Amino acid sequence: MIYALFYTFIGFMAMEFSGWFIHKYIMHGILWKIHKTHHAHTKGFFELNDLFSLLFASIAIVLIFLGIDRWDYRFWLGLGITIYGMSYFFLHDVLIHRRLKLFSKPKKGYLAGIFSAHQAHHYSKEKDGAVSFGLFIVPKKYFKNKGR
Repeated sequence: MIYALFYTFIGFMAMEFSGWFIHKYIMHGILWKIHKTHHAHTKGFFELNDLFSLLFASIAIVLIFLGIDRWDYRFWLGLGITIYGMSYFFLHDVLIHRRLKLFSKPKKGYLAGIFSAHQAHHYSKEKDGAVSFGLFIVPKKYFKNKGR
């Protein structure tokens, strides 16, 4: 059981750290033409940037299939990536960008800090100049109360 939890956690955290790197250096770099659809208002529900989610989901699916026969580390890494993807969808697409209008903007606590960091990231509509590339791990300054 500890083995499963360990590799699931590693899969989740690997997505946060690799996601930060990919977001900063690849999405805001060579693949900006795809990612910029996320920084601009679109009329439809989907945007070209959603292709990145399909790529990450494909990696998780392959790992799960490769590890399911023995329930080895690949299965648990894939599960961790899947949990990250589901968490990402809920936090980023539902709560922050309100692609499904289920909740209102968070006003305090951890979710409010993440919301503020993501707003700061989207302040720049250009390839350069963006800040805060992570989703779950963001600088402390975004968690400070604005009323103080």
